[in-house]
Amino acid sequence: MPHLTIQVTPNVSIAHEESLLKSLNKALWDSGHFGKPTDIKARILPLNTFLVGVEDDEQTNGFIYAHLKIMNGRDESIRNQLAELLVTTIEQTLGAAQSGRASLQVCVEVEEISVVYHKKMLSA
Repeated sequence: MPHLTIQVTPNVSIAHEESLLKSLNKALWDSGHFGKPTDIKARILPLNTFLVGVEDDEQTNGFIYAHLKIMNGRDESIRNQLAELLVTTIEQTLGAAQSGRASLQVCVEVEEISVVYHKKMLSA
């Protein structure tokens, strides 16, 4: 734990997806709120179909939605800090790369995972 899922519209330019994930994982690790670097798991899920607004000309608007799921017990101020950290990291990593291609909205949601959560490590 935590799990970070990034959804991104196809009109958003991400030159190096792995570099973005590494930046986000490093920012989360550097926050000091997680036990081991290998606890942080991130992935990008491209969105093939999306709609912003109701008109065709609004499709120059793109978005990145980051959903961070963390274990229970962190107060609202920590969850807010983690959300702001992810927004800032995404903005710093991708902001300049958009260069007029799309207006980029960055959305981050931090959610506590259900108390019913199981994981098991399988050895190679």
